[in-house]
Amino acid sequence: MHGLIETTHFPYLWLIPALPLLGAMVNGLFGAHLMRRFGPKVNHTLAIALPAVSFVISVVAFAKVASLPEHGRALTQSLFPFIHVGFFDADMAFWVDPLSATMLLIVTGIGTLIHLYSMCYMAHDPGLPRFFAYLNLFLFAMILLVLGDSLLLLFIGWEGVGLCSYLLIGFWYEKPSAT
Repeated sequence: MHGLIETTHFPYLWLIPALPLLGAMVNGLFGAHLMRRFGPKVNHTLAIALPAVSFVISVVAFAKVASLPEHGRALTQSLFPFIHVGFFDADMAFWVDPLSATMLLIVTGIGTLIHLYSMCYMAHDPGLPRFFAYLNLFLFAMILLVLGDSLLLLFIGWEGVGLCSYLLIGFWYEKPSAT
């Protein structure tokens, strides 16, 4: 797929999607317990800090891509073989070129700002951990959509964005006015 372009291995690409996924898992599985024990600031801090670190790593990746020679402006990281059937090979791998580096900055930067805004907007909602789990999961899916090195990963990211959009739109399912 990328045979004509020289690529550079960047070992930290996996952290960009992994950090929001970690935030989604912790807030989804333990968020209610953490909120009862320590208050909602733990949920806010966790949900905002992890995407912010993803943004910082995205800035580093963008700078790295910009510093490469024009014929080799691409970063890659292959994590593990995903599906290998006959002639079909799809690894869990990430690819960053100038366009995807720019999109990464937009997704992680604006995503972090949305998390910051949500901290105040959702401050008194009892479903705060669930909301931040959905929001972090949405950011993970968006990043997977941007970073995926195969159509399979792009598809998984696309479907994840659709699922998370559904979950966020239907967040207040108990309120008749919201349904």
